[in-house]
Amino acid sequence: MMLTNRIYDVVLLALALAVAFGSGHILVDTKPFLIALLSYWLFSSFYHNQRIFYKSHNINIDYGVSFSPSFVLFAGPFGLLVFEILYRFTVYFNKKRTKTADPEEFMDTLYNIASFVLSNSAGFYLFQLLSPFVQSIPLGFWLLIFASVYLSSLLSSVFLTAFLLLTGNIQSRKDAFTVIFTNRTLVDVGKIAFTNGLLLYFLLEGNWEMLLGMFILNDLVSRSFYSKSQSIQNKTERDQFEKMAYTDFLTGTYNRAFMAKKMDELNQSDETIGIVVADIDKFKQFNDTYNHAVGDVIIQHFAATLKNHLQKGDLLFRTGGEEFTIFLRHRSYAQCNETAEDILAGLQNSTVGCEYNAEPLSLCYTASLGLYYFNVGVDTPLEKGYVCADQLLLQSKQLGRNRVTAKNGLDLGIQC
Repeated sequence: MMLTNRIYDVVLLALALAVAFGSGHILVDTKPFLIALLSYWLFSSFYHNQRIFYKSHNINIDYGVSFSPSFVLFAGPFGLLVFEILYRFTVYFNKKRTKTADPEEFMDTLYNIASFVLSNSAGFYLFQLLSPFVQSIPLGFWLLIFASVYLSSLLSSVFLTAFLLLTGNIQSRKDAFTVIFTNRTLVDVGKIAFTNGLLLYFLLEGNWEMLLGMFILNDLVSRSFYSKSQSIQNKTERDQFEKMAYTDFLTGTYNRAFMAKKMDELNQSDETIGIVVADIDKFKQFNDTYNHAVGDVIIQHFAATLKNHLQKGDLLFRTGGEEFTIFLRHRSYAQCNETAEDILAGLQNSTVGCEYNAEPLSLCYTASLGLYYFNVGVDTPLEKGYVCADQLLLQSKQLGRNRVTAKNGLDLGIQC
């Protein structure tokens, strides 16, 4: 497979060289060509670090603006070949210097040179072919720029699709269609076309100050976009890590670490809360009789049952193997008690479907609950309320299980 990929890269490069050398020569005089080459090379090399890449079929695809369309229209395919070799190998050697190069970086560099020369040369010849016919059309120049950039982008996607097919990253027509036609939207093509149209205009006019200004403007916009993109990515990663840190893997509920965090927050709220500590009765028997896989299914079923009785603002935590804690908020004591009883009724009317020794299994189980209702404050922080609810759970166990033991801490003289 690797040999096939390298052959593909070499063939693509050979075609690019044939097109470039077949075009004859650089279209402009030496001095303006060298000034343009130096300007494009310096800025493109500097701009490379600001480019945005996204993942598609395990391949990093460049989302930034390419300046090759304007350069090929100014200097021709051979001039573009000179620029691409200079620019791409500058990036290559910089990656080798900073030790960020991939194992196949050299072949990737050859592929990029070939792909950009071929695709943008096609855009060049389309521009040359249609240019006489659009001169009298309003905005004809910009329509032609857009058409040439669209053709270049389309061919670039075709080359990439062929590479992905060879590497096995895509295997269906649907994936191939996605890569070819959706990697670049019309907005992306318009952005590239407008930028390169202005650059070409300044090149043809020899207005190097405006060309430099255009590069600086593009850099400022790219930096802003890159900064915002990095901020969004960093926030997304932080949110994902926080979710992982505070979420129980088996049930998807919050864990004890998040409960401690919420306790610190709610201790300042001075609100009335009902804390329920719920525990599956005789859970060890399920693990001993069957296995832990069956036990995990029961725990997941229990968590789902508890979730079904939550309202907006309520919080559910897994605080032990088969133990869960609920913060019932914005309810009266009677409503909290009713919720706890509803949980028990829901368990009694349901069964757990699972599998044991490759055979379907239907199990029933019960749970015991302790409910403590109180006003969060300096004298009774949530940590103390949790201890009270846990003691009430123990009483439910001692009284025979499958029941709720509750206390209203707001009643005068009632202490946990």
